Amino acid sequence: MWDETKADRVFVYQVYCPPTVEQVITSGGSAFVGEVDETTVMKYPLAPGGGSAFVGEVDEPTVMKYPLAPGGDMSRLDIEKKLLEIVGPHERIIGLKSFSADGLYLERAVNGTLAHYLLESDNESPLLQQRISWCREFAEAVAWIHFRSVLHCDIQPTNLLLDDELHIKLEPTRFYCPRADPFDADIKTDLFELGCTIYLIMMGHAVFPEIADGEEGWYEKVQEKLEKQQFTQDSHACSAITSKCWLKEYESAEELL
Repeated sequence: MWDETKADRVFVYQVYCPPTVEQVITSGGSAFVGEVDETTVMKYPLAPGGGSAFVGEVDEPTVMKYPLAPGGDMSRLDIEKKLLEIVGPHERIIGLKSFSADGLYLERAVNGTLAHYLLESDNESPLLQQRISWCREFAEAVAWIHFRSVLHCDIQPTNLLLDDELHIKLEPTRFYCPRADPFDADIKTDLFELGCTIYLIMMGHAVFPEIADGEEGWYEKVQEKLEKQQFTQDSHACSAITSKCWLKEYESAEELL
């Protein structure tokens, strides 16, 4: 018998652009990102009822993050703004340009996410030196936010962006460290996620490639392996680092540098 309480919920959102946004670049679980100009994007929230925002291009160095429809929930973006203000400017962190009633104006990383660059684009496979450089820049970003007493709690390749010179920019899962309370995070859970992302940078695929995202029971399979510390044994230039991240042997991201 069909159980309405267990039925999948489908949300339909209205795609829209605030006045300063030219077009939607991408969207996520909480926002759109829209093009403002060559240097700016806008991040703005989803409409009430689920999710929270798009990212739109403002200009080349700027994007805006804004809601899915006018009147969307701005509370998450307001929190993100406050966190970016606490973190402050850093060359490895996406910069906050301004905040309006429509959304967040953010620095634009023109080469998109590291995940897309490595896994989906037609770019040549990066050399080992480039991969190691990304890992170091990534660790620098995490070390900085921790120095500013901020936990990221969502470190993964889709939250790492690349600027015009292919330098890492961290934006404020499968990769999260298993814990009874998903909101019970600390420095070591961030470092666990850092280790998983370093693995992907070095190997070109996610941890446990034999488990396909979306296959039946994939999430439970991944979590079971992580909880039992059944980590992959692939050898790469940063193997010792990823292993220590997974085993929670680092006290800070600075120890990786």
